[in-house]
Amino acid sequence: MISLLPAVTYLLLHSFPSLGLSPPRLASSNFVRPSTCKSSPQHPRCTFGDVRIWAESPLTDAVNGDVAISADVTTIVNGDSPNIVQTNGDALTTSVDGDSDISPSLAGGTSQDTSSQPSTTTTSSSTKPPFPLVLWRFTRPHTLIGSALAIPSIFLLASPTYSSFFTTRTLAALAYAAVPSLLMNLYITGLNQITDVEIDKINKPDLPLAKGDLEKSTGIAVVLVALAISLGMSVLHPVYSTAGLQVALWGSFILGTLYSLPPFRMKRHPLLAAFCIVAVRGTIINAGFYSHALSAAFSATKEAAANVGVMHCLLNDWKCSLSSLFFGVFGIVIALMKDVPDARGDRIFNIKSFTVRVGQKRVFHAMKNLLTVLFGVVGGGMMKYATMAPTRGASLRRGLVGLGCWIAGWSTNQEAREVNAEDSGKVYNYYMHLWKLFYLSYLALPFVK
Repeated sequence: MISLLPAVTYLLLHSFPSLGLSPPRLASSNFVRPSTCKSSPQHPRCTFGDVRIWAESPLTDAVNGDVAISADVTTIVNGDSPNIVQTNGDALTTSVDGDSDISPSLAGGTSQDTSSQPSTTTTSSSTKPPFPLVLWRFTRPHTLIGSALAIPSIFLLASPTYSSFFTTRTLAALAYAAVPSLLMNLYITGLNQITDVEIDKINKPDLPLAKGDLEKSTGIAVVLVALAISLGMSVLHPVYSTAGLQVALWGSFILGTLYSLPPFRMKRHPLLAAFCIVAVRGTIINAGFYSHALSAAFSATKEAAANVGVMHCLLNDWKCSLSSLFFGVFGIVIALMKDVPDARGDRIFNIKSFTVRVGQKRVFHAMKNLLTVLFGVVGGGMMKYATMAPTRGASLRRGLVGLGCWIAGWSTNQEAREVNAEDSGKVYNYYMHLWKLFYLSYLALPFVK
């Protein structure tokens, strides 16, 4: 339980801004006095009253603490509750507490009248979407769907026969694993959003916290409740709280916390960040739930259930080890491709991802090629494995899975042909295409045996 303290302490401190306990602001130096501006080809900067702006590249990115300017220099976000801010050419017009002020030009020129321009405002309480919809967006649905598909597919893979999956005992063990798993997914993705609000205002401005649709205190309450229920279910039931389920949930909790939470923030280090995602998406989920399925659903005795731990499955069951390897490599692709469209915000906030270090194009093409090779190799292996099947039905299933892998590899390469690796919108769409292939891979998983 000691491992819970850093996460809970951080979340509780950040849920009470009125106490003055707020996250540290981005450090910067040589700020000019209010209502004055300076500019250089490398670092234009300007301050307007209490609003201070620092730009890493000319009129492209600007961040200082709670202040951020978007790539097209059209909006400023000031803290978690901005009023009205807009631009007109080089001039910025701000409205704070009802007082309008036209600032000097970022480039040092004269201000221009912006009264005829539309204002950019945050979402007011009267126009906020319904809370269930906001909560759904807060879960990062593409990751939630991945977890929801993974668990029944792993149960089917572990089942001695397909018919043995459709029993009361199996479905009860499956449901008991699915609920805390989805709640843990919510905790991990929610914690990442809570700690990355300022980065998300640049990289993912439509997320609930970054957009202002969800209060940070509400988000913190949601992830703490999800975490408590998830970890509680991992230890409370005498039959279904298996060692495999505990490895899956506690392993995900520990690595997910280390990935996002200061002072660890493993996401700042590319190798550690990739390790966290690969370990969770590869070994912890696949081997953990495979072991849980054998223990809770498919073991005849308590002694047999005790002998199918995670390491036993990884070392002695080829279905568990190969599926963990496949999704581990797929996890590498997802982990690194995720950072390609986020390069601008990561660079500003000193997140040294592989993309920031070596460039968007190199990472994009490397991950595209890696996934293409993965599907090609697995497809060839399944075709070979189909010729060794004991029955015609098994041979057909394996052959179809092999063919599907080749089609997925072709799709991976084909969809990338028109993508500019430096266009964040197109790369994000391609990234979501890879998630669809991830879903299909889990749907095909039960048919390899």
